Amino acid sequence: MPELPEVETVRRGLEKYLVGHVIEKVEVINPGPFQGDSKNVEGQKVIAARRSGKGLIIDLDNGYSLAIHIKLTGQLIFRDEKTKNEPLSPKVGNLPGKFTHVIFHLDKGGILYYNDQRRFGWIRVVKTSEIMDMSFFKTMGPEPFGLGTGEELTYEKFQSILAKATTKVKPLIMDQAKIGGIGNIYANDALWNARIDPARPAKSLHSSEVKELFDSIIKVMELSFAEGGASELSFVNILGQEGNYQSHTLVYGKTGNPCPRNDGGVIKRIELGGRGTFYCEVCQE
Repeated sequence: MPELPEVETVRRGLEKYLVGHVIEKVEVINPGPFQGDSKNVEGQKVIAARRSGKGLIIDLDNGYSLAIHIKLTGQLIFRDEKTKNEPLSPKVGNLPGKFTHVIFHLDKGGILYYNDQRRFGWIRVVKTSEIMDMSFFKTMGPEPFGLGTGEELTYEKFQSILAKATTKVKPLIMDQAKIGGIGNIYANDALWNARIDPARPAKSLHSSEVKELFDSIIKVMELSFAEGGASELSFVNILGQEGNYQSHTLVYGKTGNPCPRNDGGVIKRIELGGRGTFYCEVCQE
């Protein structure tokens, strides 16, 4: 599932290309993902693009917003006269295509497509004043960088979360109610970078290890921002182009490979909290 760097990449694209446009028509091809009255959207100007954790918020000038969760395979792709010839990833295919469920027709010849192969994602028309009352956003924990709408994850807050935890460290940092935006890719790589066993009880970490893990989360996400996110499955940016962090993962998806530290260890894979977990048997023990 797209994580904080991927969703923030999409948000930045929406801010650049969508804000200022008027949504003239909402064409709902498959009503499943679209929930709400399109009349509250049509004829309205986009005034902001926000994010909270893995969720997106498009604010309109009439007091309504579009709350969006792209889930596993959702894509938001913008096209207009200036961008129509931008190359599209094979993960997109044709526009519109068989996985296009909603088309937002904009002024000035702009179009925003919502694609979703697995159909797990959703778009909901909600009053802007009620957005943060939605359970999806209301339960979101603080997030790294403070780029989103919610609370920023500071080191002090991170330290407090781990000290009170009763779970293992990897499932904890992936729990969106505790910390927003960290998924499997970045949890694996951050724990390796910090030399911490993903199965350790979170509250057993010493203060120096907590600081190292916090810094590692920031480090791997900053690298992902620079690479435009990870396109492991269907993720593409607002122009339909892939990110490249998947070419720079540290241990994620590298079962059987030598540890990048050349310490004689081999990357192993276990199940932890129902998710594939990758770690070095030497430097993370």
